[in-house]
Amino acid sequence: MASNDKKSYSVQFVDISAAQAGQRIDNFLLTLEKGVPKSRIYRAIRKGEVRVNKGRIKQTYKIQAGDTIRIPPLHTSEKTKIDTVSDRFRQQINDCVLLEDDALLVLNKPSGVAVHAGSGIVQGLIEALRIIRADLPYLELVHRLDRDTSGCLLIAKSRDALLNMQQQMKNHEIDKRYLTLLRGSWGSEERLIEQPLMKNSVSSGERMVIITPEGKYSKTVFKPLESFAQAQLTEVILYTGRTHQIRVHSAFMGTPVAGDDKYGQRNFNRDMKKFGLKRMFLHAWKLGIRHPSTKQELRLEAPLPTQLENVITKLRDQT
Repeated sequence: MASNDKKSYSVQFVDISAAQAGQRIDNFLLTLEKGVPKSRIYRAIRKGEVRVNKGRIKQTYKIQAGDTIRIPPLHTSEKTKIDTVSDRFRQQINDCVLLEDDALLVLNKPSGVAVHAGSGIVQGLIEALRIIRADLPYLELVHRLDRDTSGCLLIAKSRDALLNMQQQMKNHEIDKRYLTLLRGSWGSEERLIEQPLMKNSVSSGERMVIITPEGKYSKTVFKPLESFAQAQLTEVILYTGRTHQIRVHSAFMGTPVAGDDKYGQRNFNRDMKKFGLKRMFLHAWKLGIRHPSTKQELRLEAPLPTQLENVITKLRDQT
C-alpha cells in the first residue's frame, strides 16, 4: 500500500490486493491519504480525478482485488502533513485508554475531540494515535463518534480485526448503549423510535440529518433512568448506527438532548448551563462485543465524565 510520503504529491497508481477488497472507494482513500479533508476526496471522485481501471466511479463503489486505482495529488503541499502531537493532546489520549490487546484499542474519547481530520480539523484522534503509536503498523477506526460525544471508541489494530468488528456491526451483534440527558420527562416506560434518517444540506450549507421516508431505516430505544424537574437521565440502545441518530430521534419525540446546539432546544440548553453543562450531554456508555480474535464476549464501559456527573448531582439537589 502507498504511504503518505512524496508520492502523495504526484499521481499514484495503486493495485488492490484481496485483503483490501470490499472497502468503499471513499473510505479506502480516507485511510490511504491521511489528513486530507473528506471534501477534497469526494470532489476528486466526483470530478473523475480518481479512476478505477481507467473508468470513473461513484463514491459508493467497492474496490475489488485486481483493481488499479488512479489517485491524483490530494495534498496541496507538504505543510498539510502534521507529524507531531502536542504534549497535552498526547497525555489526554494516553489517559483515556480503557483496553488494549493485540487486536483492539478501546478509548474513552473526550468530548470536543474529533475522531479524524477534515472540515478544518487538521489532526484528529486517529491521526494523533498513529504518531504516538508509530510502533503499530495498523490503526483504523471501527466506528465514529460525533466530536462533542464522549465515550467508548473502538480502534482496530489489524485489517482482520477491523473487518470482524465491522461485520458484527453490520449484523447488529454489537450492543451499543449511551447515556444522555433529555428535556422534560415522559414517565418510566421505554420508548421505541423507528424513523428513517437521511443526511441533508440546508441553504446555509450546514449538514443536517432529517427524518424522511427516503432515508435509511433507524431504530432507537430510550429507557428512562432518573427524572428531574426539567430533564430526564436516559439510557439509549442503538440498533442502527446512523449519523446523529440519537439526537434526531430524541428531538422527534420532543425531548431533545441537553446541550445540543444543532437539534436541541435553546431555552432548555440555557437552563442546563446553569447546572454546569458546557457541552452536549451524550456519552457512549457501554459496548457489548465479541472479541475479534478470542471470540470472547466483552462488556466495555466508559465512566461518565466528571463534568456530566456534576450536572446530575446538581439536578438531584434541585429536586
